Amino acid sequence: MSEDRYLFPDWPAPEGIRALVTLRAGGHSQGHFSSFNLGLRSGDDPDVVAKNRALLGEDWQWRHPPQWLKQVHGIEVVTAKPDNIEREGDAVWTDKPGLPCAVLTADCLPVIFCNQSGTRVAAAHAGWKGLQAGVLEATVKAMGDEPVRVMAWLGPAISQSHFEVGPEVREAFLKSDPQAEAAFIPGQGDRWYGDLYQLARLRLEKLGVTQISGGHFCTYKEKDRWFSYRRDGVQSGRLATLVWIQ
Repeated sequence: MSEDRYLFPDWPAPEGIRALVTLRAGGHSQGHFSSFNLGLRSGDDPDVVAKNRALLGEDWQWRHPPQWLKQVHGIEVVTAKPDNIEREGDAVWTDKPGLPCAVLTADCLPVIFCNQSGTRVAAAHAGWKGLQAGVLEATVKAMGDEPVRVMAWLGPAISQSHFEVGPEVREAFLKSDPQAEAAFIPGQGDRWYGDLYQLARLRLEKLGVTQISGGHFCTYKEKDRWFSYRRDGVQSGRLATLVWIQ
């Protein structure tokens, strides 16, 4: 297994919980998708993406293939199944060992979860639309444990200094929670810079999740490590964030 393909979360998860994020190096994709692109809808050759996913599986030898999602920027939470069938949703959870929960991102925020007893895990894809609509809250609810017993890790996403949004994005968050004002700084004209990490922390803390780690990355700035849709547009690959019970 090539260590240059993965980043491992630094979080106080119980023994037996494993997680990783794929880096962009060490795969088969070429050109703008170089090289470890896991996204079938990124515009890359599907056969090459399949080779990258096979490489991921060879590295980790899971009991079951990951539960991949057809992500739609919503709040649907899928229960993972070991049948290798892609399901529509933006979050996935399981209590089955050896069955990875996976989400794909390229600037959106991946969030992984586990409970303190190490018996349940989940992964969520939190772009600003899903985050504002409540995908994190829906994920914790689907896990079926008390929020105070759940911990979260915030993976690689675009940082505030590069996440420029229109006034409608800020207004949508403020309508849900006035405290979200602290996560926006003024840009040029009517534009704002939003902090996905701070917005996620506010949502999780309000829910009762207090053990929150991560949130120190920028997919836009670190071109050698991460794919970024905001930076590269439709020619951007996708990172995978996975969590599973050993």
